[in-house]
Amino acid sequence: MSRSIVPAATAPALPLSDTPDANARGPRPKTVGIGRVGLYAFLVIAASFFLLPAVVMVLTSLKTMDEIRLGSIFALPLSLDFSAWVSAWSSACTGLNCDGIRVGFWNSVKILVPSVFFSIAAGAIVGYALSFWRVKGANVLFAVLLIGAFMPYQVFIYPMVRTFSAVGIYNSLACIVIIHVIFGLPIMTLLFRNFYAGLPQELFNAARVDGAGFWRIFAHVMLPMSTPILIVAAILQITHIWNDFILGLVFAGRENLPMTVQLNNVVNSTYGERAYNLNMAATILTAAVPLVVYFVSGRWFVRGIAAGAVKG
Repeated sequence: MSRSIVPAATAPALPLSDTPDANARGPRPKTVGIGRVGLYAFLVIAASFFLLPAVVMVLTSLKTMDEIRLGSIFALPLSLDFSAWVSAWSSACTGLNCDGIRVGFWNSVKILVPSVFFSIAAGAIVGYALSFWRVKGANVLFAVLLIGAFMPYQVFIYPMVRTFSAVGIYNSLACIVIIHVIFGLPIMTLLFRNFYAGLPQELFNAARVDGAGFWRIFAHVMLPMSTPILIVAAILQITHIWNDFILGLVFAGRENLPMTVQLNNVVNSTYGERAYNLNMAATILTAAVPLVVYFVSGRWFVRGIAAGAVKG
């Protein structure tokens, strides 16, 4: 006996306008509540609070001293005058020398480049070793590094001055670079150790099975995946080292004083009337490098944090 096959009933297709959209968003609220108004008001006040000093600095640096004396601090300059910027860069006096703040800029560059490279390299290697190789006493070493990350610099200054003096490299470029590497090692180790701890253990095990050793795994497996955390570490170290004052003042030596120390000398080297426009221009020039770093790579900094910089 033959059976007739009845096709299964199919659901009617929804109209195109009724098809649910996975990316559709809910409707915008038609009314603005008190909470939203308060939120925007708080954001505007907070932004104004932080931007106001920067606006005053820029306006003051573009005015002549006559305008500064007779006008309001928030008044716009009658004409843009960049002479204070030129003087701050090339002819401002830092004590007895009147070569401008450019000397400190190039000193800061000489300090910054090797300090950032070696501190990040040391932190990446130590963090990788603590994450995968399980050396004896790794937890104790990591705890000591964490304690060192939160200890104030002033505790170590005098012992390190005596140590570097005994070695014979005190007040030199090598001395200040080593200092920045030492003080940057704890936080760099913390960042890289937490990042590597979030990577799959199977990658490390597979490389070990293939016969790769410590350095080969690090160079060919771990380092290519470390781009996000490398960017985070570079931003943190560039900002920290460039803005440093006390370590550069104590350990760099007179020939290698960084830009922050030179800025202090410019502001305090006053003969007669204090040139507020020159001081403001020198301050902005000193802060230019960290500002540029944040504006250019701020997006990468957020991506690096989201990729695992605070895991662990």
